[in-house]
Parts: sequence; structure tokens; C-alpha cells
Amino acid sequence: MRIGWPRRVSAQVLLVQLAITAGVTALATGLFLAPLSHQLDEEAMHRALAIAETVAVDPEVARAVVSSRPTPDGPVQAEAERVRIATKALYIVVMDTHGTRWSHTDPERIGEHVSTDPKLALAGDEVMQIDRGTLGRSTRGKVPLYDSSHRIVGAVSVGIAYDGILNRAIGLVPGLLMYAGAALGVGVLAAVWGSRRLQRATHGLAFADISALLDEREAMLHGVREGVVALDRQGRVRLVNDEAQRLLGLDGAGDGAATGLLLDELLPPGRTTDVLAGRVGGADLLTVSGGRVLVANRMPTGDGGAVVTLRDRTELELLGRELDSTHGLLDALRAQDHEHANRLHTVLGLLELGLHEEAVGYVAEVADTHRASAEVIADRVHDPLVSALLVGKAAIAAERGVSLRVAQSTLLPDRVVDPRDLVTVLGNLIDNALDAAAGHRVSPAMSAAPFVEVELRAEDDTTLLLRVSDTGPGVPPEARELIFTEGWSTKERPPHRGRGLGLALVRRLAERYGGLARVTARAGGGAVFTVVLPEALAEGVLAAGALAGGALAGGALAGGALAGGVLSAAGEAAR
Repeated sequence: MRIGWPRRVSAQVLLVQLAITAGVTALATGLFLAPLSHQLDEEAMHRALAIAETVAVDPEVARAVVSSRPTPDGPVQAEAERVRIATKALYIVVMDTHGTRWSHTDPERIGEHVSTDPKLALAGDEVMQIDRGTLGRSTRGKVPLYDSSHRIVGAVSVGIAYDGILNRAIGLVPGLLMYAGAALGVGVLAAVWGSRRLQRATHGLAFADISALLDEREAMLHGVREGVVALDRQGRVRLVNDEAQRLLGLDGAGDGAATGLLLDELLPPGRTTDVLAGRVGGADLLTVSGGRVLVANRMPTGDGGAVVTLRDRTELELLGRELDSTHGLLDALRAQDHEHANRLHTVLGLLELGLHEEAVGYVAEVADTHRASAEVIADRVHDPLVSALLVGKAAIAAERGVSLRVAQSTLLPDRVVDPRDLVTVLGNLIDNALDAAAGHRVSPAMSAAPFVEVELRAEDDTTLLLRVSDTGPGVPPEARELIFTEGWSTKERPPHRGRGLGLALVRRLAERYGGLARVTARAGGGAVFTVVLPEALAEGVLAAGALAGGALAGGALAGGALAGGVLSAAGEAAR
């Protein structure tokens, strides 16, 4: 049965670690034995050379070589054998200048020529080598033999059996193997521990499974329509998917440019940064980023980091505001329906009584009143969308018992760069002002009727000043910054959407234009909201004829404002 390669990452890593540990142990043992063998060879050759030098410095040996003949019982053989036995050398051979042996382990070989070339030693050189001779393989040391007048009269060759050195090396092997086995055991234990830890970290998955999971993760993160931001324990960004880059305005940063940065380095100070960093607690937290309403949820991870999900709720919020405006318009139209019915009944009564002149006068008076109100707005506000918004809001204000006024200083030229942004700002401020004024009646018999006043005028060629004041309870000084924070509101939360986003959107739009939004107290009670929008108007002052044309266009719009214009204005107010 064939044993296959394991699929689990931990098992594969364990086998690889075991193979590496065994290989390193074998390599270390080999690297240790190689220099040890060389060192032992060097020591044996130096020992052979030292024994040869000991024999060569004996003057009796040199004198005997010169004055006698090579015999088994001669003084040279006796001295050589004495030294050989004392040093346990394999052999000690003394030769003359002709290479004739004067001593040998085997006495019968005395008088014969040596088996190896003695030229180097007879020439005065010392020789160390490992070679095979008549007595087997040995380490050899050869030195010249000098007489008393320092003349070479022969040479001394000493050999030490090399098999003895090999046995010494083999004798060291068990100890080396013991240490190598201990190192291998420690390596195996470390490999098993690492494998177990890796198995827990990878949940027993195979490399192919991990690779597939990573591919699926990348596809999922960059394919979902929900923003995902992953942070480490220091608050540094580990991952930002495509949708999160779009929602947070990081499209120009490029892929991977945000990775490794702190949130405070990546995003400007504000509620969005605080929510993502976890400095604001809670679920389904609302925040505004770049004019978009986002819902954020933060989930901590096991390593101390967190994953934040972002959902774009801008369209839902706009639909909610449009629904609020629609409810207001329905109330206004219902009130107008009752009012028109009463007026028709009055006209009908006058006609039945035969008071034709009085009926005509009554109809003209009512028509002039509505036309005058619409013409006042059209004469001072030349942008059709903004003019229609004010006419529609005036009808809603009248139904709620609040008067919507246009300040005498109001003059908005027909040069608004983006009327939709202006409609969003103005619509939110008027809605808040109407809520404040309508809900702050001290008594039914109070002398001053509640009102909301709107002022729109150009500060310079391109800067627009917008001011909305009301007779409501006003805003306490300590809350004048909080009211521009996402999620902060004094009103009850409606079932279909959140509260506390209108003024946050107003400030975001003002900051996008490089302007500001603030609130102050109104003299006599109430609040004054001021918004400055630089670059909100196109450059160039309109000629008088253009202004007149705008007024006529506004008058034509006002004529039908109470019919279809009111609905269109309120619809635009939510955008």
C-alpha cells in the first residue's frame, strides 16, 4: 500500500521539519568527523616524524652505520627495536645512503633495499605521508641521519599503523551518535510542538484549502456591496475593500496605499474616525462621510484588532426625508382642500344670494393674496428650484400655524452652481425651524405668532450667505456644536429612519464648499442658523435685463406653485 503525502498543513510541516532536523544532524556529524579524522592523521604523522627524529639524533646510530655492517644482531637493530617497542610504532627502519636497511621489524629483511624511494630524506628533507608498504598501510615520518660532522650518512623511517587511527575514530562514533540523537530528539519535540500549534492555527486545513479560502476571501471582500475595514490591535489598517474606499472617499489612494496606516493618519478627525476606531460604542452607529450617510458596526477579533462594516444608507435616508416631506405636503394639501372648499362655499352663497359683485371681489382678493405671496418669493429668489422650495414650505408652514417669511435683504441671483446642494441645506434648516417654532407656543393666546425667516444673499461674487431664524426655544450654548453631530437629536426617532442627520449633512455640505455652519441665539428668543457657502455662485454679475427675465420666470413659476410646484419643491428638498 502506497503511503501518500499528507494533506494537512501541520502534518506536512512536521515531516519537513523532521527531515530538516535529521539532515542537519547528519551534516553536523559529518562536518565534525571530517576535521577530526584529518586532525588524527596529522597527529599520527607528526608522531611518526618525532620518533624518527629521536632515533636520528642518537650519535651511536650514525656512528654504527658508518663503521659497521647491517646485521640482525647489530647495534642499529637493537636500538631501533628498543625505541619501536617503547613507542609502539609499526616499524623503525634505519638505512644508509644506498637505501640498504640496517634495521627492520623482520630481521630477515635487514640488508635489503627499502620498498619506498628514500631520495627526499637522503637529500636532507623531512617527509610526512600516509602510504602502504611491506607491513601494510601506515603513516610515515622520514628524516635524514647525520654524523658528527653533519654529513648525511643515511635516513630513519618510522611508520605507525593507520588502522589504529581509524579504530580511534570509530570509537568516537558512539559518543557522537549519542549527542546527535539527543539533538535529533530535541528537534523532533520542537517540530511536534510547532506542528500542533500550527494545526490549531490552521484548523487542520490543507495548503490547497487555505489557498482556496484566501481566493474566496479576496473575491468576497471586493465583490460585496458593503464596506469592510480590518484593523490590528494598534489601530492600523490591515484591509480596506473597494466599497469601503468608495464610501470613505479613498478612491484616489490606490490598492494597498491605506494598508499599515493609522486611522487618524488616513481619515480626518470627526465622528467617522471615532466610530471606526472604537472610541464611540454601540451598534448600527450613524455617521456622515463625504455627504454619505453610513451605518457602521464594529466587531472585535481574537488578536485584539477589529473588523468594521459600513453600509451606505444615503438613498434610504433621502427616501425617508422625501416621505416626511410628502406627509407634510399631504397635510398642507388637505388643509388647502378644506380652505378652498370653505371659499367655494362662500362664493356659492354669494351667488345664490345674488351678490355677484361681492363674489367677484372676494375671488379677486383671494387670488391676489396668493399671487402676491408667490411673487414676493420669485422677485427675490431667482433660482427656480429654491423658489419652488420656499413656496412649498410656505404652504406647509401655514398649515402648521407658522408664518414663513423672506427677509427684505434676500436676493439670490440665478447663478447657483448646484441648486440641489442649496435645496438640501435650506430644506433641512427650514424643517428644523418649523418644528422648533410650531412646538414652542407658550399659550394659545400669545400675542406674537410663531414665524420662520429665511435670508439668502450673495456676500461677494461667488459666496452665498444663507440664514434661517425661528421663534422656537433656541439652542443652549453647550449644545451648539453637538447639534451638528451625527445621531444627536432632541426629537423622537421616527420608525422609518434615524434622527440627527439633517444638520450633520448641512455642515458636511458647507465644509465641502470650504464654508461653515453655525448656530447663534436670536434676539427676542429662538435660534439663528447661518451657513456660508464659498464658490456656491458662478462668477459674473447678471445684467439688469437678465435679472428682470429671472423675475418674470419666477413669477410664471409662482403662478402654478400652489398646484404642481409645491409637490416638486418638496421632492427636491429631500435631495
